[in-house]
This record gives sequence, C-alpha cells and structure tokens, in this order.
Amino acid sequence: MSGGQDDLLVSVEGVYKHFPIRQGIVFKREIARVHAVDGVDLQVRRGETLGIVGESGCGKSTLARCITGLHPVTRGRILFEGADITGLSKAGLKAFRRDVQMIFQDPYGSLNPRRRVGSIIGDPFAIHGLADGADRKRRVQELMELVGLNPEHYNRFPAEFSGGQRQRIGVARALALRPKLIVCDEPVSALDVSIQAQVINLLNDLQGELGLTYVFIAHDLSVVRHVSDRVAVMYLGRVVESADGEDLYRAPRHPYAAALLSAASVADPDEAERAERIVLIGDVPSPVDPPKGCRFHPRCPKARERCVSEDPELVPREGDPPSHPTACHFPVEPGERLSGRQAVIAQVSTEPDLPEADR
Repeated sequence: MSGGQDDLLVSVEGVYKHFPIRQGIVFKREIARVHAVDGVDLQVRRGETLGIVGESGCGKSTLARCITGLHPVTRGRILFEGADITGLSKAGLKAFRRDVQMIFQDPYGSLNPRRRVGSIIGDPFAIHGLADGADRKRRVQELMELVGLNPEHYNRFPAEFSGGQRQRIGVARALALRPKLIVCDEPVSALDVSIQAQVINLLNDLQGELGLTYVFIAHDLSVVRHVSDRVAVMYLGRVVESADGEDLYRAPRHPYAAALLSAASVADPDEAERAERIVLIGDVPSPVDPPKGCRFHPRCPKARERCVSEDPELVPREGDPPSHPTACHFPVEPGERLSGRQAVIAQVSTEPDLPEADR
C-alpha cells in the first residue's frame, strides 16, 4: 500500500525498550538489561494491516505494548497522526487510548471472570464518560450483535462462553470507542483452527465496514499471509525485513525470513514435498547479551566475517523496491537454496555478562 504523509497513521522511529535486571535486597543495582526492542523503525498506514512475525522472545508483543502506550519507551519516539505519544501526560494518554485499542492473546485471562459481559464491554463508555444507563446497555448490545454474539447474553459471565466467544467479547470491547488503530496481539493462537478462521473473517469484515487499521502479531505464518497487506519480520528485538505480504512470501531476502517462511504449513501435499525446509542450528541468543554485528550471524548459513563486525542497515538491497528493505549484507538471491547449509561462524558466548559472584 502506498500513499503520502496524510495516509500515515503510526510512525515508529528508532524505538528502544530495555528492561533492567537488578540485584540486591535493600539497595538494588542494575547489573544488566534485557534488550527487548532495540532500534525499530516502522510505519503503519491508514486502512492497512501490518503483520509482525518472529520467534518467541523477538520483541513483537513488547513493541505492540509500546505502540499502545502500555510500556514507556527507553529511547526513540512513536508518532500517532503526526503527534509524539511517547511523553504524554496521564490525561493525554487517556485521550490517546480512545483511538488505539488492543485485542489480547488470551481470551480467558483478558476478561475479569467476576464481572458480567455487559459490564466488561461497557467499561470504555464508563471510563470516558460517553454513555450510561439504558444508553450504555443499548450500545453494548449493538456491539455484541456486531461481533456475532447474542445481545440477550448481556448479563452472563465469561465462564459461560466458549473460547471463540470470549475472544469476540474482547473484540467488542476494543471496538467500543470506534478506534482508528487496533493492535491484535496473537488474537487467534489460543483458539481451535475452525474458530480461528471465524475470528479472522470477523476482523476482516469489521475492517472493511469500519475502516480500521490493524497491527497483527501472530506465530502462524499462514494466518499473517491471509490478513496482512505488509509484513515485518523481527529477530532479537529488531526488524530484519519488511515488504508487501506477497513479495515477502514469494521471495524473502533475509536468511532468517526465508527459514521462518519455510516452516509454514502447506495444505497441498505435493507442494509441501517440493518446498525447501531450512533448519536453523542453535538457539536464539540471549537478549541480555545480543551478538555484535548482525544479530543473526551465529545461526546464519550465509554468514561471513563482515557479519560479525558490521551491523547491517535496514535498507532496500540491489534489485529490490524501496518498499522492501532488508537488514542483511548478503541477502538471499532468487532461486538460491539454503537447506543443508549450516552456520559456520559462531558467537563466542550467548550468556549474559554478569558479575563473577552471580555465575
């Protein structure tokens, strides 16, 4: 999707989010930091769906919480409709959250089991003083009907609903204030496959009907491919490749993206047999002590000495359009096969650098 600055809804500029590791009982001192998000640049345009994929621990959910204001950023800034939201006051943050909402991964843990569904969905109206009494009940029941729930179940508790229905309750709550952006943090990973399809189709229908913009985080690459206009691939706190969805799935340029996509399930057994499967050796390095240079080099089948000493920029590589940047010195060429090749350059240590007494 292309467009000018007027189409730009969210701009993430050089965002870092580090979590300190402290030691001590009375006087706590910082001994290390978890580099959860480490210099991310992203743009989200109005009406599109940006998919974010990567292994567990790569920083996807932390980045999502930074965008929604749930985590303060360590460094960098996030612009929403051109305004910097990283230093908002409490009142400013409350107003900002009318435009940005989140659908959480766990449809069980994200709903208070002691409160009735009508009260849960109606919370945004109560917090922002937009409706009360009969008007609030009417609006809540309209939202329930919009997401495929029976409005007559207004007074039921979450335990009386299935997992898919509970996630629809979460969707209804996120839609209450008609936000401009919804961050979906793995919204279908805890659901059965058949229910996943229903929730994804619901989100697609709501996007077309209400003009929503999504940031969609998921582990299931086939789901991301189905829903996303653009896809960003994260590894160890950084975006290593970003492109239009079909371009990325057809010809990934970063070796990590190629390995990740090769693990995606394929419905056609003949196509699955022909597909290349790239098996990465080794574990993801510790985010407390990330590798120098390219962070993927200890596991990369194409790594060379330059990858150890020089951190690659996230820029378009030769032959790629401006919309397809890749952080790799030696990107995957069309038709190149990586299966059977193993990393030849290992990192010296993936353990955090802690004081001697803590080893």
